Amino acid sequence: MILADKIMQLRKQKGWSQEELAEKLGISRQSVSKWESGMSVPDLDKILKLGELFAVSTDYLLKEEMEEYEQDKDGINVYVEDSAYGEGECDPIRSISMQEAEDYLNLTENMSKRIAAGVMLCILSPVCLILLGGICEYFGTLSDSAAGGLGMVVLLGMIILAVAIFILNGTKLSRYEYIEKEIISLQYGVKGMVERKKEMYEDHFRLWLTVGVSLCIAAVIPLFLSIMLFGENEFLLVVCVAILLVMVAVGVFVLVSVGMVHESYEKLLQNGDYTVEQKELGKRTSFFPPIYWCLVVAIYLGISFHTMNWERTWIIWPVAGVLFAAVYGVVKAMAGRKR
Repeated sequence: MILADKIMQLRKQKGWSQEELAEKLGISRQSVSKWESGMSVPDLDKILKLGELFAVSTDYLLKEEMEEYEQDKDGINVYVEDSAYGEGECDPIRSISMQEAEDYLNLTENMSKRIAAGVMLCILSPVCLILLGGICEYFGTLSDSAAGGLGMVVLLGMIILAVAIFILNGTKLSRYEYIEKEIISLQYGVKGMVERKKEMYEDHFRLWLTVGVSLCIAAVIPLFLSIMLFGENEFLLVVCVAILLVMVAVGVFVLVSVGMVHESYEKLLQNGDYTVEQKELGKRTSFFPPIYWCLVVAIYLGISFHTMNWERTWIIWPVAGVLFAAVYGVVKAMAGRKR
């Protein structure tokens, strides 16, 4: 709870209006209204006066982690600190300022669509090769070597462009890597700002998350319809596989772009997969994802080049994604048990 909310809560507990509180402080009602809306912050002398009026400490007013209080036998307010760091846990090693948090959130929002576009290019890269292979086999207007050569040029060109996007934009975000991996402490006002932005983003996130998942699921519908209506027409199957990849690529673009922004709020608030415990566990299992996905890429390219059956080898990616979640969960469970 931020200072604005605490002033409003304490005022209402006293049964005072904004005018009555303003009169006791010797200020205008508009000043109190601005405090409670978060548009301005009281001066230090006014914070001290608020502490006296409400019988609370300045620590309670200024520290966002102090959320609850109880009264002792003399009727004095005693505050219970709701800290993210319990007894015996590590102290925060990095303090995040308001400007630092805003810069990180703005940069993530700007980079999310670019990185999502890079992922989309990777998924779309074999589409041209698949279509050219189908045209060559069904119509015979292109030779196998011409179709394969042109398709590989397009595939490698799109992969190169995607890698360039990842490197150029990933390096900009890498300077904030500590927010994801280290235990952090938010300075005054930062937690409230992030929580408000996250709350405003939730409806947008849920809407586009639904759209992205729906597109990925619906991607197989054209393939099934083609088989039902036209049987195993090879050229139509090739076209439907290309449509499937396009729909999956668009769905993944949506999921990555909104997911990165949503994760940036979770990282700053240390919620979900970014709690103190999860960060400590992540340090012990960080070796696994890069090794796993490097192996998947090697297997995909090896099988695809060996068989030249690109219209079927795409199945490696969804299978690898499902297996990754399962295997990584086992690795984390084993690491947690060892701890």
